Amino acid sequence: MATGKETVYYEFYRGSSCLIDFSASRIGMALTDSLDELITDGTITPQLAMKVLAQFDKSLADTLTKYVKTKTSLKGHLRTYRLCDDVWTFIVKNPQFKMESNEIVSAEKIKIIACKNPDAPEVKK
Repeated sequence: MATGKETVYYEFYRGSSCLIDFSASRIGMALTDSLDELITDGTITPQLAMKVLAQFDKSLADTLTKYVKTKTSLKGHLRTYRLCDDVWTFIVKNPQFKMESNEIVSAEKIKIIACKNPDAPEVKK
């Protein structure tokens, strides 16, 4: 019986076939603001700024895949989910990330956007 307070568990594994957009993170937003200033000053072109953001996302994803070896479980209340144009969006309220070391990191709300990485090899089932 659904009560509206179902708990959802997710596990995130290294090397997944999802491409992550890190430009919405705090560091990504700071980079975007800096690039906007450089565009306004005429130091760089908007096309170069887009290339920098694309490389930022790719480099951060590659670095996390290479150096982060910890599995993380997410527990929280799934408030919203949708699939549009092969892009999943999840909004999780009161998420708790539990690391392999049993460290728990909490937040008020998170938004997860996942889409297929076109460079990822197909997984055979």
